[in-house]
Parts: sequence; structure tokens; C-alpha cells
Amino acid sequence: MKLSMAVTKSFGDFTLTTDFTAEGERIGIFGKSGGGKSTLVNLLAGLLVPDSGEIVLDDICLFSSSKGINLPPEKRRIAIVFQQHCLFPHLNVRNNLHYGFKRCPPQQRSIDFDALVTLLKLGKLLDRGVTNLSGGEKQRVALGRAILANPRLLLMDEPLSALDDTLKFQIIPYLKSVSERFNIPYLFISHSMVEMRLVTDTVLVVNRGRIEEQISSEQLARNRMGQSAVGFINLVELEGLTERDGLCVYRWPGGELYLSAGNRDTLSGLFELSSKDIILFKKHPEAISARNLLECRVASLFESGSKIGVELECNRGKLVAEIVPEAARELGIEPGSIVHAAFKASAFRRLATREARQKAG
Repeated sequence: MKLSMAVTKSFGDFTLTTDFTAEGERIGIFGKSGGGKSTLVNLLAGLLVPDSGEIVLDDICLFSSSKGINLPPEKRRIAIVFQQHCLFPHLNVRNNLHYGFKRCPPQQRSIDFDALVTLLKLGKLLDRGVTNLSGGEKQRVALGRAILANPRLLLMDEPLSALDDTLKFQIIPYLKSVSERFNIPYLFISHSMVEMRLVTDTVLVVNRGRIEEQISSEQLARNRMGQSAVGFINLVELEGLTERDGLCVYRWPGGELYLSAGNRDTLSGLFELSSKDIILFKKHPEAISARNLLECRVASLFESGSKIGVELECNRGKLVAEIVPEAARELGIEPGSIVHAAFKASAFRRLATREARQKAG
């Protein structure tokens, strides 16, 4: 997918000005609320008309003020999944799904209904009223309805923000698998850095009505580590739960990791660990209260605000820690150095169990 947008749109004292070309199948639009993310989406979908400029999607001109072109929304073949599911309450799941399918011209229908229902695991829900669905089920139906419109592009405007973490990280595998299975690129809009890293490859950063930068989602997280209250979030896949000394012990490519006893109901899953919670030692400490202590090699260093990010290789596992420049000098930390990384068992936060993610996928 190739998207070019060079447009302006003003509302009172706010003006959105874009001038970018983005290519890829999984593109994110990231920024704070009020920065212009939803305005950009509405302009692309045809729900708002730019004051001037041009929008081109895969060599098809959707809007051009100079050429007098403004394709209506139904001609753009762009589907939207909103923060709220926006399902029709008087229709059951089957008929909500068919709504988008029936509005698509027969010659453009390439998505198989049964295949999509199977992928989204909606078979047992087809005859159920949408008012009797959970939040996660409603969002899966909304996603299915959008896909069955056979779009050339899927826009997802904060589709996870209304869900709690448990449901949020169950939905993410569906978003990715549907896009890959039916070859539909998407723009994913969010203000969550973790969501950006899990769902997108390239990110457009929107701030105060401008596109500040186009960058990979991983590099964006590193660049913002020093300014973030939570630091850089390490996404850690753990498996093989056992218990030892009242703690949960998991297998990780970098070695065994100890987590607090509150994770006993999680056999395996995705956890987050902040760079702020990792303490580095030049030598193996004689005694320490933190239950996790790993010998690691420094793979690289990077600057982020007033902090230094330290990329660690712990056997086959990787982590990012953050320290101040003075600490880097005092510890003699440089690429190739051997350090010891310590962090508490309570420092981990569970994002999703593998059982739930596999069920979703």
C-alpha cells in the first residue's frame, strides 16, 4: 500500500497540515488526543473534505482540490473500525456481518464469508443479538463487518482503547491475522506505544496538526524512552510455569525468570518490564534483594533525552535498560562490556496469557 496525503483542514484555531508518503501494510498513526489523528482518518475516508490539497491511494486519486476530484466515501473502498463498535442493535451478528458484504459490488467481493467467520471465531455467535456480546466479541464483529466490505484499506481509529487489557491483547492477534490472511493493509491509530509496537511496523507521529516524523515503531519507543514516565517497555514472552520458594518461575531465552506469586494462573504469556526497573552492576553483587540477576553482554548504547539506553543480550534474550550518562561512564559501559542486570520479581506486568492469545489466533 502506498498513501500520499498533502492536504490542509482548518477548524477554528486548529489546522491539520499533512505532506507525506507512506508505504507498507501495517502503518501506525501515533500521537496525543487532540493532535489531529482522527481528523486525518476522516479526511482519508471521505467523511471530511480537505480545504485544499490531494490524497492518492495506490495511484488512485481520492481527492484533489486542483483537479476537482472528491470521491464519495462509498467509492473509496476504505473501511473503518472505530473505538466504539457501532454495531446495529436491531440486527444479529450474522446480519451485522452481511451489512458490509451486501453493500460491496459483486465484482469486488473476494472475501469468503465462512473463512472470515472461522478466522474470527464467530461461528457460535452468528445468531446471537449484539447486545448479548462481550466487549471483545463486539469488536471482533465490527472488524469482520469492515473486512467483508472488501476494502482496499482498513482504518482502525483507537479500536482497543475502550477495552480492558485482558480483552485488548486478545483482539490484537485477530487484527494482524485478518490483515495477513486477506491481504488488506491497515492504518492503526492509537496513543499507546505498546499497541504501536505490537500492531505496526512504520509510524506517522502526529502532533498539533503536523506530521512530526515517520519512523519504525521500535525506534520511536527508544527515542521516547528518556521522556516517558514508564521508560522503554520490554515485551517479554514467558512460558513453562513452575513454582519455587513461593514465586513463579518461567523459562525465557535469557534464562529462568522469577515473577511474583500473583501470576500462578498464567502458564505462559506476554509480560512487560520497564527499562527503569533494571539495575546494572559491573560485577556480580555479593547480595541483592532482587530475585532476578542475569549476566549480559552490552550490544549497543543509544541516547534518549537525558538517559542512555543499554541494549542487553542475555544469552538468547534481549532487554533494554536505562541509566544516566554518569552511570555509564562510572561503570565503563560500552558495546561488548559484560554487566549484571537485576530486577525484582514484582517488576513484571502481565499483558496477555498465551492461552488467550492462541485462542484468539
